[in-house]
Amino acid sequence: MLFAMATTRTYRGWRAYLLAIASVLACFALRGVLELFGHFYYLPMVPAVVITAMLARRAPTALAIALCVAGNVALVAREGLVDTAVNAGLFVVVGWLVAEICWAQRRMHRRSMELTRTLAGRNAVLDTVLATVPVVILDRAGRIRRLTPAAASLFGVDSAPTAGRPFGDLVHGFDLQRLDGKASNGPLEAPTGHWIGRRPDGRPLILSLQMGVMPEASEDDYAAVCVTDLTEAETATERARDLDIQLNRVWRLNSLGEMAATLAHELNQPLSAATTYMQASQRDIERAGVPGQSAARTLDLAKGQVLRAGSIIRRMRDMLATGTRRLERERVSSMIEDLGQAFALIARDRGVEIRTDIDNKDDIVRAERIQFQQALINLVRNAAEAVTDQAQPVVLIRGQVSDHGGYRLTVEDSGPGIPGNDIEGIFRPMTTTKSSGMGLGLSVTRTIVESHGGTLSVGRSDLGGAAFSIDLPREAEDT
Repeated sequence: MLFAMATTRTYRGWRAYLLAIASVLACFALRGVLELFGHFYYLPMVPAVVITAMLARRAPTALAIALCVAGNVALVAREGLVDTAVNAGLFVVVGWLVAEICWAQRRMHRRSMELTRTLAGRNAVLDTVLATVPVVILDRAGRIRRLTPAAASLFGVDSAPTAGRPFGDLVHGFDLQRLDGKASNGPLEAPTGHWIGRRPDGRPLILSLQMGVMPEASEDDYAAVCVTDLTEAETATERARDLDIQLNRVWRLNSLGEMAATLAHELNQPLSAATTYMQASQRDIERAGVPGQSAARTLDLAKGQVLRAGSIIRRMRDMLATGTRRLERERVSSMIEDLGQAFALIARDRGVEIRTDIDNKDDIVRAERIQFQQALINLVRNAAEAVTDQAQPVVLIRGQVSDHGGYRLTVEDSGPGIPGNDIEGIFRPMTTTKSSGMGLGLSVTRTIVESHGGTLSVGRSDLGGAAFSIDLPREAEDT
């Protein structure tokens, strides 16, 4: 009890000195009682030194020793001065040694309490970690000894019935004995890569395993396996990969459509001219009479095929010009959120920073999701290429309600910008400033935007580079 009081409370100031005086008086009273049974001198004073040393500091303890000596000298008759001095000196030495022992005990007890609290805190942290992290304890044969609640929840099993089953029943291909044999000359480690887990409901799990032999491992508790569930991350990566494949496919189709429209426009006039020349040649051959009739018939067949080709090209051009897309109500913020992985890939490949600042209020528009996302991807990719050589390459995607009641989405960059004399022709097909470009990117992008009832414009960004703005009609929020 005294140790507990010394740990939780220490007397200071005048209270410490009052404690020393009270302890000495109590010990003198005890000695008075003991005098009925014999002669006691300094021995009954030791408790006063102990109590003061345990509950106070050095100065009050010295006062208690001094009062004990003074009281004994005053109350006990000695044979001489030397005897009095020797006994007093011995008590001072013994009392101070006892006090030092008490102070050492106090320090040790306080340190023990601190270690106990630290250990309790670490145990609480460990319990919290084990409650939230999937960990499986295995014996040397690879059978399950225990599962943390998180591991049981991950595998969809109960801890008690699962104990004793091979861990390979839950993780396909896991064999602790085989792994332990390979690790005979080194630490036990699970092979890198993904493991496939099994749940009772048949849902597969994509897992990563980290394992190690427990300290002072026994046959019962031999190895601990920490399980990380990668299923959601792998699913998200797969969705991003599928989206990228869809976007690339749509982009190729759009590029082919734009090229077909351009070819239809450019080839229509040469075919018309060829038809005119054939008609003139046919008239000249008809003037030659019978010898020219065979050539006239052949030329007439050729003219028919040219006219047929022109008709096909006109129909193709009309179809591309009036083709419709199925537009749905979409949120701009949702479409851009789906492109997060694609933006990350562009940023990593080009070494640029891509930021987004999208106002998700009143951002409903009518759009064909994949087509619109492909148009935006093209603008972002162009912006990333434009800032590659800049000291601070930044691409900013900003979305907000425009002043005209629509929704404006702007892709800005910190690149050199577009020269003024190039702005007028930047959207023309077959116009490009890239050595490997086809000149269809911005043309296809504008075609997609215009098919959504919007407009695509270019200006100067506050970042120093170009700013491509898509303005779309905005749909009312559902009530």
